[in-house]
Amino acid sequence: MHTKRSLNRLWIAWILVIPVLLVRGFTIIYPIFETFRISFYDVRLLRGINEFVGIKNYIDVFQDPKVLTSLKFTVIFVVASMALHIILGVALALILNMKFMAKKFLRTIVLIPWAMPMVVIGMAAKWGFNNDYGLVNNFIRLFVPNFELSWLIHTNTARAAVVAMDIWKDLPFFAILVLAALQFIPEEIYEAARVDGAGAIQAFFKITLPLIMKSILVLSIPFTMWRLASFDIVYAMTSGGPGDDTSLIAYRITTEAFTNLNLGYGSTLAIILFFVMVILSLINIFIVNKKFN
Repeated sequence: MHTKRSLNRLWIAWILVIPVLLVRGFTIIYPIFETFRISFYDVRLLRGINEFVGIKNYIDVFQDPKVLTSLKFTVIFVVASMALHIILGVALALILNMKFMAKKFLRTIVLIPWAMPMVVIGMAAKWGFNNDYGLVNNFIRLFVPNFELSWLIHTNTARAAVVAMDIWKDLPFFAILVLAALQFIPEEIYEAARVDGAGAIQAFFKITLPLIMKSILVLSIPFTMWRLASFDIVYAMTSGGPGDDTSLIAYRITTEAFTNLNLGYGSTLAIILFFVMVILSLINIFIVNKKFN
């Protein structure tokens, strides 16, 4: 009797859940399948073209200088941003974990940049990095009179500015999540280390860093995915310029699909990005499981 009642409850649970799973599955699987299918076609709405071309789009991707430039900057952007997120995020988390007055207030206001929309930040940064009246150059001129630099019209400085604004926005959120991991480290461990003569630096590398490393690696998975899929900061701040030097791959996909209306080529880029994200996710998960399980 008890088993029959349990089975009835299980069937009721599945009946209630299946419609949601079907809807959710359709909204995930169908767009991926359709994008994958279109990636083998030359679909250009402005010219009325819809022809099957096989893997031609995939071959063209690696011969397209604009795409190669976007791929190069995407790698630079992701690596530089994540490296600085981890280094500065851990440093900020350690500061926020210290005991001082107004600690709770500081933890609250530090999240303000993260709460702002990236498009707003990008538009503000576009003005902030202006040579004539931008906040950045005005600040530098306090220490270096007659400083002149048009940040967003030179490749290296424009790329640096994009990375800097991405870090400025999401670093506080990363730090708060690392801070949560720090909260779980018992104070007794540090007290024992101090008794044994360990200094602050030794305690960090021997106790703090090993204990929060798993959290850092786990956090790196979604943060890396967000960097790969970044679009709005480039759209609002540089529009991919100068030339195509700050055009991230997600911005290139949007340009091809919705500006040029070249849906086949844009779908090809989207599928490539999708598989890159899947591979990176699997690598991160493998490293976490192998190192910490």
